[in-house]
Amino acid sequence: MTEKFRTTQGTRVDRSNVINFTFNGKNYTGVKGDTLASALVANGVHLVGRSFKTHRPRGILTAGSEEPNAIIQLETGPRSEPNVRATQIELYEGLTAKSVNCWPSVNFDLAAVNSVASRIFVAGFYYKTFMDPKSMWMTVYEPIIRRMAGLGVLPREKDPDTYDHMNEFCEVMVVGSGPAGLSAALEAGRTGARVVLCDEQPEFGGSLLNTKQIIDGKSAQEWVNSAVAELEAMDNVRLLKRANAFGYYDHNYITVHERRTDHFGPGAKPGLSKHRIWHFRAKQVVLATGSHERPLVFADNDRPGIMLANAGQAYANRYGALPGRRGVIFTNNDSAYSAAIDLVDAGMDIPTVIDLREVVDGDLPNAARQKGIEILTGSGIVATLGSKRVKGVEVATVSSDGTKITGSRRKIDCDTILTSGGWNPAVHLFSQSIGKLRYDEEKVCFVPNISAQNERTVGACKGSFDLQSALDEGAAAGAAAAKDAGFGKGKAKASPKALVVEEKAIKAYWVVPTDHPVGQGKRKHYVDYQHDVTAADIMLAAREGMHSVEHMKRYTTTGMATDQGKLSNVNGLAILSSQLEKAIPKVGTTTFRPPYTPVNFGALAGRGINGDLADPVRRTSMYSWHLENGAAFEPVGQWQRAWYYPKAGEDMDAAVARETAALREGVGILDASTLGKIDIQGKDAAKFLNLVYTNAWLKLPVGSCRYGFMLKEDGMVFDDGVTSRLGENHFHMTTTTGGAAGVLDWLEEYLQTEWPDLEVYCTSVTEEWSTLSIGGPKARQLLEELAPEMDFSNEAFPFMTWREGEVAGVPARVFRISFTGDLSYEINVRNWHGLHLWKKCMELGEKYDITPYGTETMHVLRAEKGFVIIGQETDGTQTPQDLGMDWIVAKKKGDFIGRRSFAREDTAREGRKQLVGLVTENPKEVLEEGAQLTYERVNPTPAPMVGHVTSSYWSPNLGHSIAMALVKDGHNRMGQWIYAHDRGKVTKVKIVSPVFYDPKGERRDG
Repeated sequence: MTEKFRTTQGTRVDRSNVINFTFNGKNYTGVKGDTLASALVANGVHLVGRSFKTHRPRGILTAGSEEPNAIIQLETGPRSEPNVRATQIELYEGLTAKSVNCWPSVNFDLAAVNSVASRIFVAGFYYKTFMDPKSMWMTVYEPIIRRMAGLGVLPREKDPDTYDHMNEFCEVMVVGSGPAGLSAALEAGRTGARVVLCDEQPEFGGSLLNTKQIIDGKSAQEWVNSAVAELEAMDNVRLLKRANAFGYYDHNYITVHERRTDHFGPGAKPGLSKHRIWHFRAKQVVLATGSHERPLVFADNDRPGIMLANAGQAYANRYGALPGRRGVIFTNNDSAYSAAIDLVDAGMDIPTVIDLREVVDGDLPNAARQKGIEILTGSGIVATLGSKRVKGVEVATVSSDGTKITGSRRKIDCDTILTSGGWNPAVHLFSQSIGKLRYDEEKVCFVPNISAQNERTVGACKGSFDLQSALDEGAAAGAAAAKDAGFGKGKAKASPKALVVEEKAIKAYWVVPTDHPVGQGKRKHYVDYQHDVTAADIMLAAREGMHSVEHMKRYTTTGMATDQGKLSNVNGLAILSSQLEKAIPKVGTTTFRPPYTPVNFGALAGRGINGDLADPVRRTSMYSWHLENGAAFEPVGQWQRAWYYPKAGEDMDAAVARETAALREGVGILDASTLGKIDIQGKDAAKFLNLVYTNAWLKLPVGSCRYGFMLKEDGMVFDDGVTSRLGENHFHMTTTTGGAAGVLDWLEEYLQTEWPDLEVYCTSVTEEWSTLSIGGPKARQLLEELAPEMDFSNEAFPFMTWREGEVAGVPARVFRISFTGDLSYEINVRNWHGLHLWKKCMELGEKYDITPYGTETMHVLRAEKGFVIIGQETDGTQTPQDLGMDWIVAKKKGDFIGRRSFAREDTAREGRKQLVGLVTENPKEVLEEGAQLTYERVNPTPAPMVGHVTSSYWSPNLGHSIAMALVKDGHNRMGQWIYAHDRGKVTKVKIVSPVFYDPKGERRDG
């Protein structure tokens, strides 16, 4: 098809380089430099999508990242990408795209029947409709809603592309390359400071690429070219195009999403990462992120053919594509007249500008009049005509307060409406940095007010919408930022001079009246285009008590679409303010969060997309041996731990039965390297442990170990482990595998905030040590062969002590501790000796039938002894007393974290859930973990639950099932029969002691 709307103007495209592409199954042509959106505009394609809720026809509204309508499924197969904005897709040969959220086609969408029922699809519809009957939620409501929800479709195949991450430092980071950003980068770069300039567009220049403004006597685009050339010649400046700064965090940490190969087409650059996430840490930041034109809210303002005025100007000037043949401008400010003039010069018929202001006499309106353009003042669009494309408008004069129509209607034929309701500074990154905004009554927008970081905001992002102010502010900020970073004198040279155009004041206008009150009749006033949120929805939300702007946002979904409220937020909160009869600043703003624009998961994962998880996978030094010997693995935190070691023909139950019997009867070996290990040193180390553990530590002898509980401030168990005293002021702490990082963070928090006077230093050493646990009746015999120079007798090496020596010829620390109840030793060697020691143990242990066992067997063995696992027997609401371990709480020592909570009435009340053991009436029946417990077999509805099963196993050594549970007042109910319920099955169980095996602890010493 021919590009019937392509003009000879448009300075940023190469008409000699024709590109073929397909949209919705039809073939089109564009030219190099086009976006998919500009190519569709050039081909006269106006219907590009459907709205999310009612599937109304939608057309291209903007020319940038704020686009809410032209949401596209790009390409097919494994490289298909959903929900990409057509305005940001650079055209390449063979591009294939289609509209989303429509079936069978965008032109005929069956789901558009929702429009017929749009009067009931108001704010809160889902909350009010799908409450009863509750039985239909899972079977009817949720499946239907899920099928109808969503926009694009994720590919099922594995992503074939690669992504990477980079970390970089700089003195000055400039975000945005419009006039303010370029000026700032030039001034900062000239001082020798390391400067990074990033911009989301494929070219630097920002708004200057879309206009015909004059700078220093030459076209703005010539000035841009010379500025970029100067920056490219500076070795200290990094320029990043197609790079969107999407997150601004503490300490000037900024994340940038760079699209490196998208413009070449899928798979066109093998070996080069598709996207890159940059992690920048900057001394100083200059935000020059520009602004977004704000749409006016008027009757049926969502039809295809309605476009922002600045977008129409951009398509004509930058891409040489006319948005239509005959258009009208609808505005409340002077900037739209610049678009009207440029569009007329490009060949579009603009007979009329409709201006809501009563007096219109600025430089730009007068220039428009000289072009023969009629200006209707004090007037508004009260209706739009057409369905899948605008065919005309009805215009009438409106009252000065904006509440009603005061004159007769006039019809104007047109195929395009170009609208401008003013400008919203792009303050998203500023807000993410925790900067505070203020509302500017004169400019009718929110602007930056108080910075929270080493940051400066300039240009349109600051509310300085004229070109000269942007150039001046950018230059001054760049020089000042460089000085504060240690470069230059902080003085900018004379900034470039732009042609000054006087613009008259904007008139705030939030909802244009029509012939019926808003929310009544068929006409809709759209605020959020993608989610079909109307002004009536916001008014309804206010009537129903959603007086907080955050509540209104969630109730109506205003600003929650893929454009993240760039167009809708200010209009929405202004309408809310009028309903609440509060000033806009009193209503406040919603919270802007990263990402500024969507970032795909592949880019966030980086090189990790080729793994099973986005998390890093951690392996012990013995992992290769476990793998070679057939171990099954389970993830514990980020670690891959050996779960069990099945032999031929064994399932997990058989393997665990063999492994448990081997340890109880001979010797077993476990890779315990994943246990958290923290090295604690300092003259106050013992005092510190006395404060964080429940038991006493000051008098623990060097060479001894002690088991301890840590509590949260509320007295609930947080973590446990064994800590050993290596020296007078030196301790080695172990924690649970999954809790290691949390414990270290906990210790550091208290050292830095509560006890900064203590001289204590905590260092994670988990990865420095490989740990082997050797247990069973024959463990001592094996250790004596491995370390003949050491004495392993009970007298020389008693329980809960440690010794240093050589084991299998390498230096080691040996700890006499047990998590199985049998004679056990934990051997710590440097990580690089772990595999050697393991193999040596297996070699010398062969005569003792040594058996490696995994985490499942470890759980069975510890459950037989009633040992708890934090996070399994606890859920954050258990005290040591609840676990039957009041002996671990020192009665005479001073304060410790959580101690005062024991005096709370609730902590000491009767009926708390307490740890007990359970045995089933049928010994062969194994309970399900998580099963709920009741006192009666048959209960009223809802049944009063008295507890739940925390751990449950078949015990090969005991010959029957065992379980542990938390039961209300469990310690006083020993011997009582209760009932376990799981998915309709009821099992009779008896409450017993949680110590099932060797209750006197006679096996511990061998």
